[in-house]
Amino acid sequence: MIASLFLAAAWSWQAVPAPAQPAPLPVAQAEIVATYPHDPRAFTEGLLIDRGTLYESTGREGQSDIRRVDLKTGRVLASVKLAPQLFGEGIVAWRNQLLSVTWHGGQGFKWSLPGLKQTGKFTYTGEGWAMTDDGRNIILSDGTPVLRFLDPTTQKVVRRLTVTANGRPVEQLNELEYVEGQIYANIWMTPYIARIDPANGRVVGVIDVSPLIAKVALADRDSVPNGIAYDRAAHRLYVTGKNWPNLFEIKRPR
Repeated sequence: MIASLFLAAAWSWQAVPAPAQPAPLPVAQAEIVATYPHDPRAFTEGLLIDRGTLYESTGREGQSDIRRVDLKTGRVLASVKLAPQLFGEGIVAWRNQLLSVTWHGGQGFKWSLPGLKQTGKFTYTGEGWAMTDDGRNIILSDGTPVLRFLDPTTQKVVRRLTVTANGRPVEQLNELEYVEGQIYANIWMTPYIARIDPANGRVVGVIDVSPLIAKVALADRDSVPNGIAYDRAAHRLYVTGKNWPNLFEIKRPR
C-alpha cells in the first residue's frame, strides 16, 4: 500500500495512468536510533557529513546560508550567508572543498573546508536542487527524473541517469546522498526516500519517514523531509527536514 502511494505521488504529474498492479517495491519504515537537536529556523536544503563533521545548507531568499554544525547539540559552529537574492540549495564535499548550488540562475560556489571561505564559482544549466558524490563524480538533481553526473574538477556533465519506479520516471528528486552503492533521494512533498541503483536508475526500495514526521508534528506544509547525511566512516545514517526541531539517526535498510 505504501509503495503504491509512493509511486502515485512520484508520477502524479503525468497524464497517462499508472499500471493497475505495479510490482511492489520494498518499503522500510524509518527506525529511530537516536535523536538530536536541530535548528528549527533552518530551511534545510542540503546535509552531509565530511570527515566526521556535519555541514548544512539552508534556503529561502535573504535567509540562505551554509553552516558547520555540532551534530550532538545542533549548535552552529560557523556559517556563511549567501547574497540575499539567492535561494541556497544542495551541497557536496569534494576533497578539501565544499560545492553549493542555488535554485535559480545556475550559480554554483566553491568553499574551503572546514573554514567555509569562498574560493570560486561555477555555472550549470537549469535548476539546482541537491548534490552528492559517488567517489568519482558529483551527482546533481534539479527536480526532474534526470540526475546529472558532473566532473568534479570542471563541473561539466559526463553522464545523465533517468530515475524510474516500475518503468515510470520519478519526478521531484530532491536532497541526495550516496549510501553504500546506492543513491538516496528525498521525493519532495512526500514522506519517502527513494533508494536508487546508480547503474540503471531503477528505484530498488523506499524508506518511509512518516514516523519522523509524526515526531516533529509540524503543520507547515513546506516543512517536508529534506536532508540525508551518511557518515561513511561510522556507517550512520541521519535525516532531518525543513524547519524540523530534530535530526534523527535511523537504521539503514539492508
